Amino acid sequence: MSETPAVSRRLLLGGAVATGALAAGMTAAATTASAAAGHVPRRRPGQKSMIGVPFEVHRTVRVAVIGLGNRGSGMVMSWAAVPGCTVTAVCDIRADRATRAADRLVSKGEPRPAEYGGSAGSYARMLRRDDIDLVYVATPWDFHYEHGRAALLSGRHAVVELPIATELRELWDLVDTSERTRKHLLLAENCNYGRNELAMLRMAHAGVFGEITNGHGGYLHDLRELLFSDTYYTDSWRRLWHTRSTASFYPMHGLAPIAAAMDVNRGDRMATLRATATAPKGLADYRERNIPRDHPSWKETYINGDLVTCLIETEKGRVIRAEHDVSSPRPYSRINTLAGSRGIVEDYTGPSPTGARLYLEPDHAGHTWRDFADYRKEYDHWLWQKVGDDAANNGGHGGMDYVLQWRTVQLLRAGLVPDIDVYDSAAWCSAVPLSAASLARDGRPVEIPDFTRGAWAAKRPGLDSTPADMPPVG
Repeated sequence: MSETPAVSRRLLLGGAVATGALAAGMTAAATTASAAAGHVPRRRPGQKSMIGVPFEVHRTVRVAVIGLGNRGSGMVMSWAAVPGCTVTAVCDIRADRATRAADRLVSKGEPRPAEYGGSAGSYARMLRRDDIDLVYVATPWDFHYEHGRAALLSGRHAVVELPIATELRELWDLVDTSERTRKHLLLAENCNYGRNELAMLRMAHAGVFGEITNGHGGYLHDLRELLFSDTYYTDSWRRLWHTRSTASFYPMHGLAPIAAAMDVNRGDRMATLRATATAPKGLADYRERNIPRDHPSWKETYINGDLVTCLIETEKGRVIRAEHDVSSPRPYSRINTLAGSRGIVEDYTGPSPTGARLYLEPDHAGHTWRDFADYRKEYDHWLWQKVGDDAANNGGHGGMDYVLQWRTVQLLRAGLVPDIDVYDSAAWCSAVPLSAASLARDGRPVEIPDFTRGAWAAKRPGLDSTPADMPPVG
C-alpha cells in the first residue's frame, strides 16, 4: 500500500533512473491513449448508469482505510469524529502503521479497529470482512485503481484520493465496475468543499457572474523539500513520478471546483484538452543546491515539466485552464478564478481574510477590485453554516477535509444521491493521461471521453445541494 510500484507497476522501489527505453515506451503509450481518448465503450448487457442512484441507508457508516501514510493516518481520526461513523478496519503494507492508527483511535475513546498489514495483499484480506460499508483509499497514486476497484467488487462504496486512476482504460473500468456492482466510487476532492469554492459555486448558479465563459484553477505547491525528504513520501514514490511521466499529475484541486461551477456533467461537458509544459528545471536545480551527492536522487533524471498547463474546452464553448506545478519556488495557490459576462472572482490574491477579490456589475465600477467577504457571507454554503465551527477542529486544510467526510457520511446515513459521482471523478482525473497524450502530440488537442455516455446534457443536482440534517445517532 505504501510501497511504490515502478514502470512495470512493481519495480520502481529504489529510485530507478528514467531510461531512454522508458521515455520511448511512455511516448508510445501516450500516443495510443490520444488515439483512443474519444472512444466510448458500450455498456455490457444489464449494466446501468449510476446517475441519480442514492446510497442505501446506513444507520452507522463503517469505514475501512487502506493506506496509512501522511494522508491516510490523518484522515482516520476525522472519519471517526463524524457523527454516526466508526472506523472498523485499518490497513497498510507496513503493519506498524496500522497498529499506530489503531492506538490513536483507542486513545481518543474510539473502538479499536481490526488491523491488517505486512504484505501487498493485506487489503484483500481486510475486504473479506462483513463490517465495512465504505472504503477510503489513501495509498500512493499507482495503487488507487487497484484498491478502488477491489472495494467496489467487494460490495462496498469507495472514496479514493486523487487521482482515482492514472490511465484511461482504468478510468473506464472504474466507471463500468461501479455501474455493474451498483456501488458508488467518488474522488476525495476536498477542495470542492472549500468555503470559497462552494460560495463561488452558489454565486455562479445564482447568475451573479452572468454567463460563465472561463475559469482558471491549479495546484501550485512548492513540494521540493518534501519530494527530496527520505521519510515524507515512502520510498520517494511521488518524486519518482517525475522520472517516469510528463503528465499533469494533480490538476483536480483547481479543475474540479471550476468544472462544478460550470455544471460539467450537469448541462455541459469537457470536450477537448491540450497541454503545454515548461522544461523540467526545478527539481534538478534544487538537488544541485541542497542535496548531498551520495543521495539516491542523483541517479534520477527528471522529465516532468515544472509547469504543466491543460487548456480544456467544453461542449458549450467555455474554457478552463488547469495548472500543475510542484517543482518551483512559489507560495501555495489553487487560483480559483471564475469569470463571466458580468464579473469575475479571483482567489489567492490577499490581503483579505478570505484571500479572494472580485469585481461585479452592476455592483462595482471604477475598475477596482472589491473584497469577497460580504459575498461569501451572503452565498455561504449550508454545509459550512452547519459544520463550519467543527470543521477546523476535526480536519485539515482549513476544515474542508472534515466537511467532505461529514457530507459523505451524511449522504450514506440519509440514503441520498452523492454530490460527486464516478462520472465526475473520471472526467476530472482524465486530465492526467490526456495531458501526457497531448504533450506527446506537441500540444495538439485530444478528445475527452464522455464518461456519462450521453447523460451529461441533463441538469441534475450536485455540490449545490439542498440543506439537510445529519440523521440522529442512536
